[in-house]
Amino acid sequence: MAFYLPLGDGRFESTEHTRGPWDAGSQHAGPPAALLGRAVESVAPPGMRVARLTYEIARPVPIAALEVTARVVRQGRSVTLVEAAIDPFMRCSALLIRVGEDLVPAATPPVTVHLDGATVKPMYPTTHDVGYHTAMDVRFSEGSFLERGPATAWMRMRESLVDGEEPSPLSRVLVAADSGNGISNELELKHFLFVNADLTVHLLRHPVGEWVCLRSATAIDAAGIGLADTALHDQHGPIGRSAQSLFVAPRR
Repeated sequence: MAFYLPLGDGRFESTEHTRGPWDAGSQHAGPPAALLGRAVESVAPPGMRVARLTYEIARPVPIAALEVTARVVRQGRSVTLVEAAIDPFMRCSALLIRVGEDLVPAATPPVTVHLDGATVKPMYPTTHDVGYHTAMDVRFSEGSFLERGPATAWMRMRESLVDGEEPSPLSRVLVAADSGNGISNELELKHFLFVNADLTVHLLRHPVGEWVCLRSATAIDAAGIGLADTALHDQHGPIGRSAQSLFVAPRR
C-alpha cells in the first residue's frame, strides 16, 4: 500500500503508512512534504528544476482525505516561484531555476559517506505497529534512533508515494528530509517533544537511485527552540541541505 491513494481532482486518501511518532492520528511531515513537492512538479514550467522548498507546518496533518493545490506565483526566464498547499495544515513555497545540458563547468563535492556498512538499528518505541517508521527502510552509518547526538542514516522508500506511480527523485528526497530531527535527537522521546514547525530543503541536484542519506545534528536552546541541520547525500555525493526549526518542550 502506498502513502496516498488518489481520489481525483487533487484529492488523496492518506494511508496508515503516513503515521508519525507524535500522535496516532497525525502524519509524519515527510509524506505530505513529498506530496506537496509532487504538486510543485506538476505545475513547473518546462526546463525548470526545483532548487529550494520551504514548508510552513501550521498544525499536524491528519491521516484523512486531503486536498492539494498548486499554482505558479511568478514566472521569469531564469527563476520561477510556485506555491502549494494542503490547507489548513501545511504550505510550501518552491523556487525553481532554469537548467540545461552542460551549461557550465561542474564543481561537485566529493563522496564522503557510503552506504556500504550501514546497518539496521532498533527503532524507539511507538504506540502503533504500522506507520512512517515501517514504510521506510533506514540504515545507520553513525548513531541510531536510541543514541543521543549527531547521526548519519540512509533512507529508502518501501512504499510508493501515490498508489500506481513511481516516485520521482524529488519525492525520494522530500519524504526523507523531514527525519533529521528524529535521527539526531538530543532528548529522550518519552520525556520531551521536539516537533519541527517548518522545513527548508535546498537542492544542488536530485538524487540518483533509491537511497537518500541524512547527516544530521540537532542543537537545542534551554528556552525551548531547537534547530536540526542536515546534509543530504546520495551514493554519488552531496545533493543539498535541509533545516528544521523545532518546538521543544517537556511532555505533559
